[in-house]
Parts: sequence; structure tokens; C-alpha cells
Amino acid sequence: MKAWQLTDTKGLESFALNDVDEPEPGPGEVRVRISHSALNHLDLWVSRGLPAPKQLPHTTGADGAGYVDAIGDGVAGFEMGDEVIVDPSFSCGQCAYCRNDDIVYCDSFQILGEHRPGTFAEKIVVPTINAVRKPEAMPWEVAGSFGLATATALRMIERTELKPGQTLLVVGVGGGVSAAALHLGLAMRAKVYVTSRSKDKIDWAVDEGAVAGFDSESDFGAEVTAAGGADVVIDNVGPATMRQSMRAAKKGGRIAICGATSGAKLELTMPTLFFRQLHLVGSSMANHAQFARAATWVTTGGAKAQVSKVFDFADLPKALELLDAGEQVGKVVIRHPE
Repeated sequence: MKAWQLTDTKGLESFALNDVDEPEPGPGEVRVRISHSALNHLDLWVSRGLPAPKQLPHTTGADGAGYVDAIGDGVAGFEMGDEVIVDPSFSCGQCAYCRNDDIVYCDSFQILGEHRPGTFAEKIVVPTINAVRKPEAMPWEVAGSFGLATATALRMIERTELKPGQTLLVVGVGGGVSAAALHLGLAMRAKVYVTSRSKDKIDWAVDEGAVAGFDSESDFGAEVTAAGGADVVIDNVGPATMRQSMRAAKKGGRIAICGATSGAKLELTMPTLFFRQLHLVGSSMANHAQFARAATWVTTGGAKAQVSKVFDFADLPKALELLDAGEQVGKVVIRHPE
């Protein structure tokens, strides 16, 4: 079968379309013929060795959906042709954390496409717990793309306990997680503000239902505070915006951080943190229950899953270039051969 693989860690030029062996499901596993997959910034980072794959060549891709086309021993409840979405969070399944579905704390926690072969292939093998039933009403381009971003955004919102009527600030709107946070916030009846360096992305967010948007490179903390402040801030930019995110938060506000696209280190003004009783919440990925809830929010809960553009499987390098340019709004999707 065909798979897009990294043959090096020199960036986008390291991807190659290779012939690889078709995987066979083991006990408790199913094989999924991928119909649609999607890009994440994780694919760009791994292509640059951040982190480097344990071995090369390596197949990236964390999002995907398709049809069950092989079933391992001991598997019950699945039939050939079942339509499933791939949950990208993997763990040992046996420790106390896993038994409580706190899988993100498992010492063996893995992300599909980073720690194990991903969805930029014709077929993939996963444990049955990672094969989630695709809702009939969910379009394939959504099923193959919403998972990582929407589940990540949902965990951030749940951990910061956003309530209806509260104010949510989404920093750096336009990417997968931030677009998902916008739509989840709107579906939860929050008052949503956004920031971006792009006026077009701010205009898009306002058209979607945001109250207003601010330039990410401006003193947006003061502007949000003048508008009443934010109960919850979603920030995956990091050092470049954190000072303003903290300023934008109300006293006792919660700031959830899931990324650091502007750098890994932050100089923190401690008095701002403790005098204003702020909560900084680190968050990454999601557990299986949150992934299932994310699917429900997208299907029937009113949280739109934003698809920017769909590319054919053969054009994955062009899709990666679009994502790397940062011009998309929402997810960049790959349509696999039938």
C-alpha cells in the first residue's frame, strides 16, 4: 500500500510517497481503510525533528476516519465495513490512570503520527478503543479532521470550567484548535472574543459569531479588559501573547495553554499571577470520553467543525505548504483513494 512518510527531519522536503507493507491487526485490534485524514501542526513539527521520530521512515498524520476492513482475534462488536473515526490518543490501557480514563497521564501515552505510524497511509491498525463509531450524519471530511483539534479544545474548555454566559477569549484564531475553541464556546453560549494577526481571520470569526476581535500583536489585554475581561482564555501561541492573555483575564480567570508556537520559554510576571488569583492550566490532547463528547458536540451540539480546504492524497505536499503558510482557517483535509 502507499503511505506518505518522513525520510528525514529537514522539513516538508522530507516527505516521500512510499510503498509499505499492509499492516495486519493483532488481538483486540481492527484495521481501518482511511477515507479522509487531516493535517495538524504536529506534522510540521515532527518533520523538523520537534520531536524527531524514533525511526525513519515514519508515517505522520493524527486525524483520520474510514472503514473497518480487517478484524483481529478476540474483537467483538465490529463488522467489516463499519464506519469509524480514529481517536489519536494511545496509552497502555492497564495502569490506574488508564482504568480511570486519565490516559493523558499514562507513562506510555502516545499520539498517533508522532509516536506511532499515523493516518497518511491507505490503511492503519488501531486498538478497538481507538475506533469510534462515525455518526451517520457526520460528513467524511469532518469525521477525518475534527478529532485532535476539537478534542484538545474541549479538554481545555472543560478544565477551565467555562459556563454559559461567561466570556471566552481565543488567542490566535484560525488554526485547528483555536477554530474549534471558538465554535465550542459559541455552542456553549459563551461570549467569545478572538485575536489574530490577520484581519481576514478576525472578520471570519466575527462572521461566525464572535463579539469582536483584536490584533494579536497589539495591547489586546487592555482592550479585552475594557470590554469586561475574560473568564477563560485559550492560548496556544505562548510567549508572544501570554503577557496580554494574563492581562485580559478577569481576577480569578483561567488561562489554558496547549501549545507554544512562538517559543518554548516564557518570562512570567509573578505578582500579576498571584495578586490577581489567576489559574494557568496546562493541557494537551484528550481522554477517550472527551473525544466521544467532541464528536457529539460536532454532530448534534452545534459546534461547527471548520474545514478550510480538501486535497487529494497525491497532493499532500501542497496541503502541507498551505498549513505551513498559516493562511488556512480550520482544518486542511486529505481525501484518500477509494
